[in-house]
Amino acid sequence: MQFHRLLPLCLVVIGLWLAGCAETDPELDTPIRLEGEIFGTFYQVSLAESLRQSDLDLLEAGIRDTLEDVDAAMSTYRDDAELMALNRTPVGQWKTLSAELTEVLAISEAVARQSGGAFDITIGGVVNLWSFGPEARPREVPEPDEIEARLGEIGLDKVELDVERSRARRMSDVFIDLSAVAKGYATDRLMALLDDHGFSHYLVNIGGELAVSGYRDGQQSPWRVGVEVPDGSRQVARHVLPLHDMTVATSGDYRNYFEQDGERYSHTIDPRNGYPIRHPLASVSVLHPSNAWADAWATALLVLGPEQAMAKAREQSLRVMTLVREGDGWVSEVSPAFVEYFGAEALSDMHVALPSETSDDTNADRNKES
Repeated sequence: MQFHRLLPLCLVVIGLWLAGCAETDPELDTPIRLEGEIFGTFYQVSLAESLRQSDLDLLEAGIRDTLEDVDAAMSTYRDDAELMALNRTPVGQWKTLSAELTEVLAISEAVARQSGGAFDITIGGVVNLWSFGPEARPREVPEPDEIEARLGEIGLDKVELDVERSRARRMSDVFIDLSAVAKGYATDRLMALLDDHGFSHYLVNIGGELAVSGYRDGQQSPWRVGVEVPDGSRQVARHVLPLHDMTVATSGDYRNYFEQDGERYSHTIDPRNGYPIRHPLASVSVLHPSNAWADAWATALLVLGPEQAMAKAREQSLRVMTLVREGDGWVSEVSPAFVEYFGAEALSDMHVALPSETSDDTNADRNKES
């Protein structure tokens, strides 16, 4: 009988305790944004789903740990990085690698071969020579014989990868640089983390490499991703792409560069000749389910130039948008797979030059813009 008298009191106490927990661990309003710095750039994660503060704290710690893991594996600015250990391993000696580094090397090798050498992770020594890497050098044009010497050291055959045994070896003293794919891989890793936590509606942005899942309102409004005007003096979206369940990577020649004697030298180096790119292709955006693949392909296509880039996009069925300099303005062009993804009618509002088989002869002229 005494037990029954105490029971209501116990329920009241438990109810007050739960109410106290709710107050100290509130459910947060959407949208939720987490941000910080990594890889010498920024990261942002936007969530279109509510969650409690305690869960957000755990998620934020997981994001930092994930990005730190990628940095520790693939940075060329950390002496303790796994990649730098590979770069220090004696020529011809196998080095056991993590699954993550093995995967990125395999993606890099595939894009290198499929692009005909326009993408090459062994180009690090040449990039350093042009003062765009971790090697401390003045920003000036190297001597031709220096370029020729380092160019002779690089190539697809200079790194041997054994995927099954997660190991690699350098066949010459090349400096492997994964800067053109590591951010994309980190974006993929954050996507996997968010998926594992049960999130369905989010946007990940690591230094401009983006991935979206679901919708920005958690229901039906797509995420809106801007493609910048290729002008390093301002940040203005030339196009806004409505996306869901997709990633996009953009490579451009308009931010990281130096000038000497009136000439402009981009940080994007053509591994086939050792010199910065000089063609009118200013920006390439690639849509792909994997941002690591999108990141690598965006760099490869930027190296290839406008005509070859679109030809390769057709060959590989890649969803690609390019911005090509023409006079004081740009022409926006898209690949057939890009048109198929969005639909020709939707693209008519974007003022882009459609592929020849879906456009008339005046389409390119109509879409020039200063």
